Amino acid sequence: MRGQWTYWTLLLLGTGLTNALSGGMLYPKETPTRELKELNGIWSFRADKSPQRDEGFQQQWYKRPLRESGPVLDMPVPASYNDITQDIGLREFIGWVWYEKEVWLPSRWVEDFATKRVVLRVGSAHYFSVVWVNGVQVTQHEGGHLPFEVNISSVLKGSMGAPCRITIAVNNTLTVNTLPPGTIQFMTDPTRYPKGYFVQDIQFDFFNYAGIHRPVLLYTTPSVYIDDITIITDISENTGLVNYEVSVVGSEYYSVTVTLHSQDGQEIATSLGAVGQLKVANPSLWWPYLMNENPGYLYSFEVKIKANTDGDILEDLYFLPVGIRKVHVSKQQFLINGKPFYFHGVNKHEDYDIRGKGLDWTMIVKDFNLLKWLGANSFRTSHYPYAEEIMDLCDKYGIVVIDECPGVGIRDPRNFGNKSLQHHLVVMEELVRRDKNRPSVVMWSVANEPASELPEAGYYFKTVIAHTRQLDSTRPVTYVSNANFERDQGAPYVDVICVNSYFSWYHDAGHLEVIQLQLYNQFDNWYNKYEKPIIQSEYGADTIPGFHNDPPLMFTEEYQAMVLKHYHSVLDEKRKKCVIGELIWNFADFMTTQTVTRVVGNKKGIFTRQRQPKSSAFILRDRYWKLANSTGSSDSMWWNYASQDLYCIKRDQCIV
Repeated sequence: MRGQWTYWTLLLLGTGLTNALSGGMLYPKETPTRELKELNGIWSFRADKSPQRDEGFQQQWYKRPLRESGPVLDMPVPASYNDITQDIGLREFIGWVWYEKEVWLPSRWVEDFATKRVVLRVGSAHYFSVVWVNGVQVTQHEGGHLPFEVNISSVLKGSMGAPCRITIAVNNTLTVNTLPPGTIQFMTDPTRYPKGYFVQDIQFDFFNYAGIHRPVLLYTTPSVYIDDITIITDISENTGLVNYEVSVVGSEYYSVTVTLHSQDGQEIATSLGAVGQLKVANPSLWWPYLMNENPGYLYSFEVKIKANTDGDILEDLYFLPVGIRKVHVSKQQFLINGKPFYFHGVNKHEDYDIRGKGLDWTMIVKDFNLLKWLGANSFRTSHYPYAEEIMDLCDKYGIVVIDECPGVGIRDPRNFGNKSLQHHLVVMEELVRRDKNRPSVVMWSVANEPASELPEAGYYFKTVIAHTRQLDSTRPVTYVSNANFERDQGAPYVDVICVNSYFSWYHDAGHLEVIQLQLYNQFDNWYNKYEKPIIQSEYGADTIPGFHNDPPLMFTEEYQAMVLKHYHSVLDEKRKKCVIGELIWNFADFMTTQTVTRVVGNKKGIFTRQRQPKSSAFILRDRYWKLANSTGSSDSMWWNYASQDLYCIKRDQCIV
């Protein structure tokens, strides 16, 4: 049994059969030359609960409608499948699940494949996916949290007059070589466990939600199309520089015209050619939230191509939001557009009641409203890339992002082997390819709390960080450490030191009086050794809303408040010297694996999982607005947020 299980999970997972996606990864959108069809909604669903989890492959469920293979459930997409039903077995399920949807395509999509291509795109699925269209395998992808797509035009030939049947098998198994990693533990004691019993072991503190978490869609492009766009912006005195490179696929004979438009539609600059530079006099720069009266300013970068194919003239058109800004790191500062930037924000999770990690617009907009209410100017995508739709709003609102890959739980020496390293490099390629043009993304994070004291961690992170810099030389690279400062093997290679610490919680639990001494030593030790700016990337305490005690006791709202105040006292001193940011753990309570240390999830949120504030939310709100006031870049009259209960006439005159 174990041999067959290993065969079906490891045959695909972590075997090196998949490579980085070739070509670009432009976000699908409708233009005059492109159409889009969303496939969100109800899909047919079936979990393969056979002992070896391989019945679906053995019986080739993809060859016919899924309902013919056995009972199916209605399953929403996007959503995690875990909390949708009343079946505890499905909530904790490990192995293959199958999704299917039949869709009708417009006849014009399948009439002329010589001039049109149809692409199937999956926003993300956890963690390994195999995709069939009309029973034909079209692609497979290793890893969650990032999109993948495939041209299905050839499979659709001759299918006019019939629905298109899309089948996606998804496996959430984690191994020593996946990202994040995990292990399967088989329980062989027949007096305690039934035959074939196994569990998924993980080394990260959030629930291993699974399923198709982001939108699935079909879109069209001409057969000669804009495959990728790379934008690098710079600032020279009063001139904004937009350096661009356009990749075109499908023909060697084409012309490229690029045009930059302001938010009110005015043409700012134009150029010919696939590679070039646009100059913008007196540009409206992309500024973070609360750092300027007009944060998140985005130009529209229009790319138009014309191509000659066998006498036919084909056109393609794409619009890309562009923010002009520059990032720089010194020994003691993080600079955006030449001005010091202080991260005062949060760590988050894609985690909500019932839908798990599934994309939900209602919750996304609510979260951004809370971030703005809080006065947060930044967050880290802990501990994986967030949905592109979330990143779009960060660009729009001026929320600064530390973009983190799924490198969490790298604790086992086997996680640092060559197979894991190669997969990690591919994941960074996919992440940079997806988010390279986003002004909100100011730093890449390649891992969270790895076992970076291990000897093998040095070469591993030196390689991953160098590879990431090679992919993008314009942004600093970091990872988040909780290791001893003297023994951290990867710290010499990062640009910014990010440190997690939970003084008086996981260490010296209940002893609030030790926080300040330990935190002072933490910052002094890291800075004296590496002379790099430091972000307090996590700190906090679990709090059950409504629990109170004076004097403060652990798990009460008073205790969380005192932890924050002790940290803030030291941060106020150190931000004058070497500390460039503070990110609370966590924005909101979130679900975890069931353990005796977790009461229905992690309760370190300043908001509940239902987005209601704890006392700590008001403490942070008061602090963040005052931080914004003290570090704001403008003396002009630009704050007047009645909805925030805060009015600022000038940056040094605030009433909260």
